[in-house]
Amino acid sequence: QVQLVESGGGLVQVGGSLRLSCAASGLTFSSYAMGWFRQAPGKEREFVAAVAWSAGSTYYADSVKGRFTISRDNAKNTVYLEMNSLKPEDTAVYHCAAGHFLSRSRTLQKKEYDYWGQGTQVTVSS
Repeated sequence: QVQLVESGGGLVQVGGSLRLSCAASGLTFSSYAMGWFRQAPGKEREFVAAVAWSAGSTYYADSVKGRFTISRDNAKNTVYLEMNSLKPEDTAVYHCAAGHFLSRSRTLQKKEYDYWGQGTQVTVSS
């Protein structure tokens, strides 16, 4: 049974930082692209960042480029999202997702992911 468990969310002031983690189990982690998506109240779930299953290539939404960093540790079956210079518009529930052998173009599409975590709340106060 595949499980993705996010942690690290919380309340932070504008300009602050948070580090999200997503621990995966029940799958061959290194065969999966890992992505972070977020959903704010009343809005669609949107792509934030992804890291490829091979070579570690990373991809970011324009809104977070230069502020967020995604990384993975295949030995620990964990993907991270380092978030800096946080803004109120970053407030959302953040979900990690796993997609089997996703190519770059598919990595950006939430419908291509096979497994999802329950999410962790990030709130940025001004």
